Amino acid sequence: MPSLSSSRRAFVGAMTAASYSHVLGANNRVNIGFIGCGLISLRHIADFKSLHDVALTAVCDVHQPRVAYAQAACGGNPTGYTDFRKLLDDKNVDAVIVSTPDHWHALQSIMACAAGKDVYVEKPMSLFIQEGRWMTTAARRYKRIVCVGTQGRSGSHMREVVPLFQQKYAGRIGSVRFGSYRNVMPGFGRPADGPPPAGLDYDMWLGPAPKRPYNTNRVLYHFRWFWDYSGGQMTNLGAHNMDLVHYLLGVKAPKAVYSSGGRYDLLDNGETPDTQDATWEYDGFTVQGSIREAGGSRTQGGGGTASSLAGVQFCGTKGIFAVSRGGYEFAPDTRIAPESAIPAWSNPPGQPVVPAFTPAPWAEARKGRGDSPEPMGHHARHFIDCIKSRQRPIADVEDGHQVSVACHLANLSMKLGRGLKWDAVKEEVIGDREANTHLVRPYREPWAGVLRSFKL
Repeated sequence: MPSLSSSRRAFVGAMTAASYSHVLGANNRVNIGFIGCGLISLRHIADFKSLHDVALTAVCDVHQPRVAYAQAACGGNPTGYTDFRKLLDDKNVDAVIVSTPDHWHALQSIMACAAGKDVYVEKPMSLFIQEGRWMTTAARRYKRIVCVGTQGRSGSHMREVVPLFQQKYAGRIGSVRFGSYRNVMPGFGRPADGPPPAGLDYDMWLGPAPKRPYNTNRVLYHFRWFWDYSGGQMTNLGAHNMDLVHYLLGVKAPKAVYSSGGRYDLLDNGETPDTQDATWEYDGFTVQGSIREAGGSRTQGGGGTASSLAGVQFCGTKGIFAVSRGGYEFAPDTRIAPESAIPAWSNPPGQPVVPAFTPAPWAEARKGRGDSPEPMGHHARHFIDCIKSRQRPIADVEDGHQVSVACHLANLSMKLGRGLKWDAVKEEVIGDREANTHLVRPYREPWAGVLRSFKL
């Protein structure tokens, strides 16, 4: 198996911002390689293709038809690979976009860092908690830029949103809520196991995951509904929502998590929940997240007037501030005399007296949108700028790890059927030996040996 020499690793780790500029492509271009050429990767190809100082140099996928399709999407003549290790050995590639299934994110990112490549890795950044710590360690050791694909941080409307949160425009935030609802009944079917299609290297697709018979629902796209490869919608969509919580409220980890749910309704062979509710406790506020795959698609978020607000709803003492990847809206509460909220069924002696008071909004209603439906193009531009400046990205590997921890803990709580208390310094569940055994999973050989070789 190809491996990096210790001398090359030392060289890569010692590179400075000044020396790095000399290895960029012609005209200071950054040469990009794409690992994984599925749904989201094609969007990345379009975004990076639009940047004047980027060259789409290589593409890689274990499914040969996708390699050819991605090459055509790139234009020009990018080199095509079916083994990502050969792409990492390509000295023409400066940085990689990792858009493979979740179970590959960590090891491919670690190997890319060791190969001297900067990394843009899609969310969820990891499959289990310990992977995120390994990724962060590798990024720092090899002095690599590692940017996570939580693109909401790069929305142009964040230039307005962030200052408003800093000014406490919505008051003190005491709770946050989000929901991801749809109805895909009856699900994705129960196809029988069988041989993989021509052109697919199934063993390489599995990589560090357990050996399983091929099933079409386990591989292309639908891998998201199997625990071997993903954490379901909690880590898929929940990661985007929790990322906005961490970013806008400046937090790093929950103190406690409780979640419940299951795959109750979908009639397919998936495993991850179609119904899930989670509560995270942070210092001074709580977060409630709901996942619905089999109902409730017409109502998202909380009740009352705020139910129509799109995105993550930050409930403050002055109203609700909703933020999504595409925009924001603040709906103020009405400032009233507190006594007027007491039911006026009668007026017994000693009843609090309602003072003369004119109700008025606590603050002015506001809304705004980004300059595009999705901030992915801005995130791509930001990644390239960070490669050149060697500044940590707005969605750094450590940020991605912290958000992933929150999502993984919710899934773990649901599986164990109990709440979990989290020690963010030690990165372990407090007083729960069984839970802590789930913070890491074994890799399948030979990939376990590859991971061990980095001594992370």
